[in-house]
Parts: sequence; C-alpha cells; structure tokens
Amino acid sequence: MVSSPPSSMAPIVLKNLKKTDIEKRMTLPSKSLKCFPSLRDDKHTVDFQVRDECGRVWKFQIYTRKKNKKYLKPVLTKGWREFVCSKRLRVGDRVAFYMEKEDQADSVKYRVKVEKAVRIFGAVFWA
Repeated sequence: MVSSPPSSMAPIVLKNLKKTDIEKRMTLPSKSLKCFPSLRDDKHTVDFQVRDECGRVWKFQIYTRKKNKKYLKPVLTKGWREFVCSKRLRVGDRVAFYMEKEDQADSVKYRVKVEKAVRIFGAVFWA
C-alpha cells in the first residue's frame, strides 16, 4: 500500500463534495489552476495523472471556459465520474489533491486522498 501524503504537505485543493461534484464533474477553485499542469496555447483542456492512497493511477482532465472569458471556471471532467463511482463517494465526503516535487528536474507528481464523512450523533468525523 502506498503511503498518504506527508501531514506537513498542504493540499492544493481540499473540497467537501456537493451533488454536482458527485453526479457530473468536480468544480475547482480558479486559484488552484496555477498548481496543475499548464493549459497550452489556445487549448482549454489539460490531462494529468493522479495517484490515490492505494497506489492506483487515475487520469483526469481539467476543462475551463475558453481563455477569452473573464473567469475560467475550471472543472474535472474525464475520469472524474469513474473515480467517484470506484471510491463510492457521496455528498459531504472530502477530496484533497496534493502536488509533490520529485528529485528529478521539474517532475511533478499529484496525489489524491479521499476522506469519507462519518456522522455519529450529529457530529462529523473523517475516515
């Protein structure tokens, strides 16, 4: 089993999932775009790979509005629903994305961690 990201590493995205995130696509904060692979030229999509806590590699695509729009509104599209179904994610669960710089020059590795919301007597705990 692959270890979780070090506790000292801050997530680039930490999100409590909403209905749209579960049923269609996951919206990302615009400011997080700078941490993901760059959009090239006039393209408004970029593919990248993420490793989960079990070591499985997932392929996602970030989609944005065309670059001439004021707000890009990034979302995870391709690969996201497969991830949601495989992990049995539900509204209220939490997903964190991390970026690690490896020893090799400019090599970036992404990780994703899922935290399931567990409610006990009205209090929410993360498992």
